[in-house]
Amino acid sequence: MPEQRNDQPELDPTEQRSGQSEEQGARSADEQSFWLKRKERLKQELGHFDEEDSRMLVPSSLELGPGAVDKYVISKQIVRMQEPRRLTPDDLDERRIIYPESRNRTLVNRFRDLRTKLLELSGGNNFTLVVSGASSGAGSSFVALNLAAAFAFDQAKTALIIDCNLREPSLHTTLDVLPETGLTDFLDDPDYDIARILYPTGIPRLRLIPAGSRRETPSEFFTSFRMKQFLQAVRRRYPDRFIVLDTAPISESPDARILTELCDYAMLVVPHGKITATTAEHAATAFNPDKFVGAVING
Repeated sequence: MPEQRNDQPELDPTEQRSGQSEEQGARSADEQSFWLKRKERLKQELGHFDEEDSRMLVPSSLELGPGAVDKYVISKQIVRMQEPRRLTPDDLDERRIIYPESRNRTLVNRFRDLRTKLLELSGGNNFTLVVSGASSGAGSSFVALNLAAAFAFDQAKTALIIDCNLREPSLHTTLDVLPETGLTDFLDDPDYDIARILYPTGIPRLRLIPAGSRRETPSEFFTSFRMKQFLQAVRRRYPDRFIVLDTAPISESPDARILTELCDYAMLVVPHGKITATTAEHAATAFNPDKFVGAVING
């Protein structure tokens, strides 16, 4: 187990030289006070919150640098992630969401296999993934949510699912979440705190960012610098978090193509027996070929 980094210098006043001036002593006390305050601020930013503040899971700052958070610290935060409520097995079965003890082993194993293939592709690193349907009713939300749930099976990992289907958002309904705000509210306000749009889902280690207030031109939000900055932030600050974006069908909206340019990978969901092979192929070729990982047949 790696040791937690500690930037606090050793400032033990009992070891000061006898000849130290009062001015030096005061400066040492000031430095100690500074580092103690910095430590408390860091604890707050890393998610040391009481149960009633369980939504506050990420810092508001988007100014990140390499190695912004130690992986050991992150693993500790995963353990401490609060779940104000838990969906029961019956709740999950009703919503068609997989969980480790599910009796539907075929479905669980299919999503586990899909997760494994994506991890092999990424070399085990976290990533951002766009999931889009080849047509309306393809079931992209079903696939996106269960794939995110599969990543959250691992107690050392977390998953974040973002509802980017601004025209017909559905994930908050499936998860029985009543969001006050969401993605568009964050993108619309440069002073908005990310923590305000993160919601527990009732599934351990899985968080939801709902779509937010509806807009007539969602593509304008997805092409904004703030959206790019946002995706970079949630990925770089949390190297153990896998991010899945559920989007509108690629055949009906440019949103999936736009978001693919900001993400690592893209996946297509094809409804079984409902569209022609030509239609599916046309939808697949709409993605950037360098980021397209393949299609999932749903049905």
